[in-house]
Amino acid sequence: MRIYRKVIPKIAKDVIRSLLANRAIEVEDGRRDEAELDVAGVLVEYLNSLDRLKTDAQETLARHHLPQEMLGRVKRSIADTRKIVTGEGALEHVLDLVIQGLFESKNIEEVFAEDNEIRKLVNEAMTKYMGVDEELDREVRGRLKNLREGTAEWEVEYGRLIEQMRHTKMAD
Repeated sequence: MRIYRKVIPKIAKDVIRSLLANRAIEVEDGRRDEAELDVAGVLVEYLNSLDRLKTDAQETLARHHLPQEMLGRVKRSIADTRKIVTGEGALEHVLDLVIQGLFESKNIEEVFAEDNEIRKLVNEAMTKYMGVDEELDREVRGRLKNLREGTAEWEVEYGRLIEQMRHTKMAD
């Protein structure tokens, strides 16, 4: 799972938009931007914890004069201690964090949907952007100028073009 910091605002916007469109949540009038910031904050905090984890693992290697090959093992050990899920299961962990953040948000008046329904909607909104860097996103959006963002047609085309361009870039 790879989330780029630059697309976090887009992910947060899509998450809130999707949850509102499916009547899974209710946001106070005029508080939609703040609700998006709450979701973005959860994602940023997770990425910050991954950054701290990497830094602390590298410092541990240096402090104990361990070889660089031990970095993965040290990171896993520190991650287990801090209860940070990385690798497999990271997406589920992040989804849990986002759902918890929705319930804790002061900007979301009510959560109507069950956790599994919210998980599905949030997952759909997030996976569109995972592994999408800013350049790829900009290129795809440029190709979709004829469609209105947020419409079902735009969403389908965006997903299709992202996948198509990812495969093209991997083949290069």
